[in-house]
Amino acid sequence: MRQQQHHTVDSLPWYQDTIWARLVNKLSHGKRFPHPEQRVSFVLPEQYLPGYKSELFSQQQIRQHEPISLSTSLSIRGSSSDGNLEASEKGQPTSPENVSQNNASAQKDGTGTIKEANNLEAPPNDMNNEDDPYLVHWSGPGDPENPLNWSPKRKIFVTGLLCLLTFSVYLGSAIYTPGIVLIADYFGVGTVTATLGLTLFVVGYGTGPMLGLTAASEIPAIGRTLPYVVTLFFFFILQIPTALTSNIAGFMVLRFLTGLFGCPPLATGGASIGDMFEPTTRPFAMGAWGISAILGPVLGPVVGGFAAQHYGTQGFRWTIWPLLMLSGFTLIVLVVALPETSSSNILFRRCKRLRKKTNNMHLRTKGEMMIAHLTGKEIALMTFVRPFVLSFTEPIVLGINLHIGLVYGILYLWFECFPIVFVETYGFNLGEQGLAFSGIVVGAILAYSAFCLWVKYSYIPLYIENKGKVGPEKWLEPAVIAAWAIPICMFGFGWTANRSIHWIVPIIFSAFFAIGTFPLFQCGLAYLADCYPDYLASVFSGNDFFRSGIGAALPLVGHAMFSNLQKNGPVQFPVAWGCFLIGCISLVMAPIPLLLYRYGPRLRTWSSYALDPASK
Repeated sequence: MRQQQHHTVDSLPWYQDTIWARLVNKLSHGKRFPHPEQRVSFVLPEQYLPGYKSELFSQQQIRQHEPISLSTSLSIRGSSSDGNLEASEKGQPTSPENVSQNNASAQKDGTGTIKEANNLEAPPNDMNNEDDPYLVHWSGPGDPENPLNWSPKRKIFVTGLLCLLTFSVYLGSAIYTPGIVLIADYFGVGTVTATLGLTLFVVGYGTGPMLGLTAASEIPAIGRTLPYVVTLFFFFILQIPTALTSNIAGFMVLRFLTGLFGCPPLATGGASIGDMFEPTTRPFAMGAWGISAILGPVLGPVVGGFAAQHYGTQGFRWTIWPLLMLSGFTLIVLVVALPETSSSNILFRRCKRLRKKTNNMHLRTKGEMMIAHLTGKEIALMTFVRPFVLSFTEPIVLGINLHIGLVYGILYLWFECFPIVFVETYGFNLGEQGLAFSGIVVGAILAYSAFCLWVKYSYIPLYIENKGKVGPEKWLEPAVIAAWAIPICMFGFGWTANRSIHWIVPIIFSAFFAIGTFPLFQCGLAYLADCYPDYLASVFSGNDFFRSGIGAALPLVGHAMFSNLQKNGPVQFPVAWGCFLIGCISLVMAPIPLLLYRYGPRLRTWSSYALDPASK
């Protein structure tokens, strides 16, 4: 076992690890907002000093007269180091010079060779060896820099910031949809071409993870906060030319680029939450974050609708300006208040400060060793090849991706369906049409509440009883029931969207969409995470690409589908047959969670990638 280190890390203020505080710290050479390692009063851990390994080896040779493992003791000190031991016991740092002198004295005793000792002075290269003195990690189980040890208030605050970021970006996917007709008229193009602005945005944030924009967050030297802020900055800047462009081609290219730079929140937001929360509390935070991901595109038409309505033929430009304002506000908030959550990055920077403090260039973290062992081929395989391999060769991944892809496509299909129903049939204006999405908002809140109750009274007791060993299929229980809410929504919405039926009825049926979608997302992704713990990045990248592809395609064919299927009537139900078709597809897919719940363990047994059922 690794010996408890002799120092403690002081509790840090909330702003310590934010972007602006890190910048001020760097510019002031550690004088402002100092980390514990940068303070004069900091007591250096003895085992981090240069020469410690060699000196320890020599003292062991003196005591034992035979080679022994370094892990036998990290505190054996000979008579030649009594002074250092006394200093250590008094809480005073041991100087590198004393360690080197003691090491030289031991070498003169002839009990070990210089070659043997020098061979020990090397960086750690085995991530499984917790006993290596030069391996830098948490100071103990209560280290306050560890995000898992943050206070509940801090965790809730940071989760709220991640929700704000996710909402701000994904509001942009649908915020301009109320202006599609205005765009078509202004640029002289068809509505299908004008709809490409929605499609290309979705394609952009589905493609981003496949191009490595989110993989950077796994690099210890980069972390998660910096990619969030940098990509949001470009997202913010790109809104200006998007709102001012004078040609349709430029508008579409810019929409794709904004989607591309908007991919990190949805792709890695869950990882940031996982950095902070234990398994028993993580589902509640993940659920709240999932709500923000749904509310973004759902509330986009509300904001965009009122903006487009009040600015005439140029109204489509004013569907973009609110996005500029919101993303700019969010950017400032994140720079000031969002701390780093990646353990690898926090430890990397701690190790860097310790190397500077001790002049011991052999100090390393596990994250550094992991990256050092990755080859370019492995990175390319993980980023570009394995997501597709897993998506199409693993039945579990394919089933979840198809189901989530369908509901994601329906989410964006609503932006074609709602104008037909609430503007053309019920006579709503653009702003009121956006308010029609309130049914989905209410449904999402109800689904989240039910999900939290299931986690509290079903999942957590089983998790505690089995000491954390819960089969992945447990996550599918809510999805088994929720999957049937999607066909109920589609059949009910399609056949009640009629002028003779009050508009509240189809809105109520639209709530069933969120009641089904929220558990499918939360439970489906949690199930994939538990089934493929060693291939999370590849599985989630494939899922992003899969669902974004379907979500991008359906809006393009949506208007034509509703129009063509409705040619033979009944005229008074303008979206009935289109919703019926989608409802039938969702009815066919509804048994997927049940089938995976029943046969998932057997499928994992056959898989070369999935977790072996015998291990959990």
